[in-house]
Amino acid sequence: MSGINVMIVDDSAVVRQVLSSLLNAAPGIVVSHAVANPLLAMERMKVQWPDVIVLDVEMPKMDGITFLRKIMSEHPTPVVICSTLTEKGAQTSMEALAAGAVAIITKPRLDLKQFLHDSADELVSAVRAAAGARVGKLNNRPPPPPVTAKLNADAVLPPTDLRPMTATTERVVAIGTSTGGTQALEEVLTALPRVSPGIVVVQHMPEKFTAAFAARLDSVCEVRVKEAANNDRVLQGVVLIAPGGKHMLLRRTGAQYFVEVVDGPLVNRHRPSVDVLFRSAARAAGANALGVIMTGMGDDGAAGMLEMHKAGARTVAQDEASCVVYGMPKEAVKRGGVERSVPLNAIYREILQQLSY
Repeated sequence: MSGINVMIVDDSAVVRQVLSSLLNAAPGIVVSHAVANPLLAMERMKVQWPDVIVLDVEMPKMDGITFLRKIMSEHPTPVVICSTLTEKGAQTSMEALAAGAVAIITKPRLDLKQFLHDSADELVSAVRAAAGARVGKLNNRPPPPPVTAKLNADAVLPPTDLRPMTATTERVVAIGTSTGGTQALEEVLTALPRVSPGIVVVQHMPEKFTAAFAARLDSVCEVRVKEAANNDRVLQGVVLIAPGGKHMLLRRTGAQYFVEVVDGPLVNRHRPSVDVLFRSAARAAGANALGVIMTGMGDDGAAGMLEMHKAGARTVAQDEASCVVYGMPKEAVKRGGVERSVPLNAIYREILQQLSY
């Protein structure tokens, strides 16, 4: 069977029908099986193993988390979580991402069929990104380029004024990441001591999921991690995660930095957008900032990282070998905005160097 072979595991017949229809309509994607629970999935997988699994997390007989952990321990396979937009669903999905899932697609409890149709592009992009992801054993198939029209950071704030910023003793780190970034961020942030530079993060993630993601990181890190709120100060030992569905900008008053959380259009098909954060960091911090771009599909953050570099900031990319998807860092390197590419396990040291600059 040619193309990306997908298995859908969801106890809702409506979800299975709609997801199958949407994915089969996408060029290069074939749904081989759509089953109601993990036990049926394991029977089908004895005959044909899928390239990507689209998995619900709340199911009878065996929950999605148990199934996911079993897959990752026995035969690592890219998994896209299809989860409900609820607090419980968000917390469970964080467990799934920690267990090795590469992306989340959300589904509401009401108007499900229409919502999934409206989210068709997001679903197809997530499956394509997963098919090119490195999960356990390396899978070198590159994700295809995005095909739909997109806005750039001009839609949220004007281009950067590249005049040198006044140096301050306050340093800031801006991090952008997407597919595979939840696990990568956990590895970086858990390596940081309590005394670390102030950090602002855009992780592409749906609304309602970023609070649970921040809470999970806070429970395992020495630094404090929280979902950002408007006017939060950027302080040493604190990590601010941009809320899903909002853009986050770095601002400066005197020698102090804070974040502004705003509405706005999708930028590079994302809200929050890494380009918006990086452009704001170039404008507000200049040479007082470090930009870090990590694993993810597409090119969000590449233009903003070049602006940070031109404004005097240090810029670092995660290297190809350690990325789940080497899309965003690759594009940033290609455009000339990256000073250094380093393995994932070295990024925390780059961050700590900000304290000595």
